[in-house]
Amino acid sequence: MNVEIWSDVVCPWCYIGKRRLEQALAQFSQRNAVNIRWRSFELDPDAPERVEGTLDERLAQKYRTTKQQAAQMNARVSGIAAADGLDYHLDQAKPSNTFNAHRLLHLALKRGVQGDLKERLLRAYFTEGQPIGDCDTLVRLATEAGLDADEARATLAGDDYAEDVRADEERAASFGITGVPFVVIDERYGVSGAQPTEVFLNALQTAWAASQPLTIVGADAEGDSDTGACEGDSCAI
Repeated sequence: MNVEIWSDVVCPWCYIGKRRLEQALAQFSQRNAVNIRWRSFELDPDAPERVEGTLDERLAQKYRTTKQQAAQMNARVSGIAAADGLDYHLDQAKPSNTFNAHRLLHLALKRGVQGDLKERLLRAYFTEGQPIGDCDTLVRLATEAGLDADEARATLAGDDYAEDVRADEERAASFGITGVPFVVIDERYGVSGAQPTEVFLNALQTAWAASQPLTIVGADAEGDSDTGACEGDSCAI
């Protein structure tokens, strides 16, 4: 079963959604049959490598509210994150452009460590206040997640995986995805937002049931050939 997750590494609800999906997977009996793939989504494609000002100031500007009110909004989401075991320090967050982080996530997919890098980037931004738009920082985080430092640096120096990032975003648009996190299961079931764990679990169970062949019940299930059905030339017409 394929689970694709569109998210951004500076989206506070995406980290919360990741934890809740993981909690759902821990309860899902067929979790070993689930293939997770992280897809690219940029909340602010035009953001510079390093954004000036604090997260509170940016939020206040975006919603045309006071810095104090913005701080209260960030405190609220930090409290929700804490309930899911996450330690947010949004007062230390360094807003950044995330395009290069997404490119490295595609490299990590190729090398089999995409999940590890996704987690490392989220923790770096939300808990540690690291500037994930900075090349040196990205290389170090990529190395900690299991990528080769030279390959990560070479990727960032060129335009490798840029088209993969754009393809993910175009596919998101084709699905009508305008906000993240957004989970798509087997291209048939979509879950929008950081839903409660039970919502993710129900979606997984529904998708799994729909993907399975019919279960035969009755006499034929036990090898009885006298099923009361015509097969081939077994019935005269």
